[in-house]
Amino acid sequence: MIIIKTKKEIDFIRESCLIVAQTLQLVKENVRPGVTTKELDLIAEDFILTKNAKPAFKGYSQGDGNPFPATICSSRNCEVVHGIPAKTVLIEGDIISIDVGVNKNGYFGDAALTVAVGNISSDVQKLMDVTEKSLYLGIAEAIENKRLHNISYAVQSYVEENGFSIVRELTGHGVGKRLHEDPSIPNYGKRDSGPKMKNGMTLAIEPMVNMGKKEVVVGYDGWTVLTKDGLPSAHFEHTILVTNGKPEILTVC
Repeated sequence: MIIIKTKKEIDFIRESCLIVAQTLQLVKENVRPGVTTKELDLIAEDFILTKNAKPAFKGYSQGDGNPFPATICSSRNCEVVHGIPAKTVLIEGDIISIDVGVNKNGYFGDAALTVAVGNISSDVQKLMDVTEKSLYLGIAEAIENKRLHNISYAVQSYVEENGFSIVRELTGHGVGKRLHEDPSIPNYGKRDSGPKMKNGMTLAIEPMVNMGKKEVVVGYDGWTVLTKDGLPSAHFEHTILVTNGKPEILTVC
């Protein structure tokens, strides 16, 4: 069931989303060669706690699986999403996707970005640029009374025009009182299909784009999703509000 949020609920979600945006910017500022993903995770967790909020991912579980053990998802190079922070040291030429969720007052915000570690190759930079632009093209389609899969179509069209692949197994989602709510928002689909969007819907739109083929696998830890062909992947995400004919991005500072 798709939940339409009240003004009060939107205000709570907005507050959580601001903390998400601030956390992402702080982590981004600390991405550099020589830093570990665990260090980035501790920076994020400490900041979120200073805001009297909780990391939404830490302890999160899917069914009977192991709870996620960290504050951020840190996914390097061929890791698509859900990478677990560790003693892994970032090196020049890496890219790293940082995904952050926050729970404050029982309401959630969720966003992600991909960051270059020092200098990266031009083809990897293009992957990042196309993925980020596809996110904003998708957001622009989040308009009242339009169909949800217009978002999907916009993302897929731009990504594939540029020679990259959309991950099919993972999707965007509603967000609010729960981290993951209806509707599911695939990054591929047909224009003018899916449910109608309504003012008051809060959606996490998140293209996950592979340089090579679309197929992915799950790593030995039960969480990390990787490209099957070992080529890089990028991930950008915002939580948005459908409102007054024009979507509002909530996960901005």
